[in-house]
Amino acid sequence: MTNETTPEVLDVVVIGAGLSGIGAGYRLTERMPDLKYAILERRPSLGGTWDLFRYPGIRSDSDMYTLAYPFEPWQHERAIAAGSDILDYIKHTATKYGIDEHIRYEHEVVRGDWSSEDALWTLTVRTADGEQEVRTRFVYACSGYYSYDEPYKADIPGIDDFGGTVIHPQFWPADLDVTGKRITVIGSGATAITLVPALADAGADVTMLQRTPSFVLGQPGRDPLNRLLRGRVSDERRHAILRNKNVFLQWGSYQFARRAPKLTTRALRAGVRMSAGTSHMENFTAPYNPWDQRLCLVPDADLFKVLKKDGAHVVTDTIERVEAGGIRTTSGTFIDADLIVTATGLSLEMLGGAEVFVDGDKVDLSERLAYRGCMLEGVPNVGMCVGYINASWGLRSDLSNRFIARVVEHMRTTGSDIATPVAPPGLERAPLLEMESGYLQRGAALMPRKAKTPPWTMRQDYLAEAREMKNPPVTTDMRYSRRGEPVAATPTSDGVEASAR
Repeated sequence: MTNETTPEVLDVVVIGAGLSGIGAGYRLTERMPDLKYAILERRPSLGGTWDLFRYPGIRSDSDMYTLAYPFEPWQHERAIAAGSDILDYIKHTATKYGIDEHIRYEHEVVRGDWSSEDALWTLTVRTADGEQEVRTRFVYACSGYYSYDEPYKADIPGIDDFGGTVIHPQFWPADLDVTGKRITVIGSGATAITLVPALADAGADVTMLQRTPSFVLGQPGRDPLNRLLRGRVSDERRHAILRNKNVFLQWGSYQFARRAPKLTTRALRAGVRMSAGTSHMENFTAPYNPWDQRLCLVPDADLFKVLKKDGAHVVTDTIERVEAGGIRTTSGTFIDADLIVTATGLSLEMLGGAEVFVDGDKVDLSERLAYRGCMLEGVPNVGMCVGYINASWGLRSDLSNRFIARVVEHMRTTGSDIATPVAPPGLERAPLLEMESGYLQRGAALMPRKAKTPPWTMRQDYLAEAREMKNPPVTTDMRYSRRGEPVAATPTSDGVEASAR
């Protein structure tokens, strides 16, 4: 219990009670059961993405055996799971391991101030009762990298003149009835490809209007091996087998696609031809190589089924202008619409949008190298969780969670107050996440950088990183020090910025 004369000081503050934040709570207490920590969640409930997004059909875009925690088996039959089932799973895990008892809801971190003299972070937190301060020795941001408040707003000519309803999927109305509506979904990414079959099944006439086609990959929603193993081995063993199998499949298919893009393109086109017919092949043949942007999953051919039933349509064209009753494309086609869904992407935001200061100096994240993809050059006692872009988020988040727990444990064991990654001079810098997706290109200037060699890189390769990250030395390029020793608030290396490709 705290009072006015003894202000509370936590060992660790985790920002965000989503998939990663709950996993972080588990990994921290797994190593240090007596750790005094709190999870600060800006919203009134846990779940992160899976609680925020409520648009029709929301689901995982990777299998749940790799997205889920390795310590808590995924029990549902569906490997490509509905958002509500994922949310229930996160809540179940938080309750089972007592992690929910550490969550402080409606606590939004807006600023962090580090004091080398005190070896403490003072977090300015916005709550329902006004701003508060929370003091902690270590901060671990598990808030993802997109803004919860401001999705990307594409420049769509005439959108304000539209006579119907315009919705961004991030803010889907709970009571919206789409039965009999003519709906145009603008976009071609995972959200659009999820929305179209769900809206069609709900009785809408749906058109997906895409400027650029994306590659799509059909995949069964249920894993046949899961059916074979269920009841024959323990849940823990079954989950581990399926997780490992899918890790190797993801890794192998990605490596093959990058090494043989033409052959992979032919295979993807053949899959579309078999599922939707030849008339849709060009609508799902991207003008770039597979995995230059993220590959979109189509579970159980749901998108292709509604296309074949004429419950949905795909138009590949650019928008000339939105008019009162619909959208006119550059080629002259007019698409009638009662409702427009702008599935045009997300806006990137690091550390939940909080400003960060070290001994009074503001930190520009874009000037910092990422240490093992989960700490920041020259910034003491801070971790961040960033997932993969070519595989399940859960794979990378668990590696990060384990490493941060080891750093905190090492500090306690050695009596250190401060842990600061210090980069050697001359490292060439490149974007942390190298992919051509629009949201990553738009937000690249906000994100930390990476180098080419460990521990200052972040590979899009789980198998390689699993070897490097599960039990790496926590002292390489890391300075451990005691309270009162100043920390450089500017990058320590004189790196040179490299191009993204």
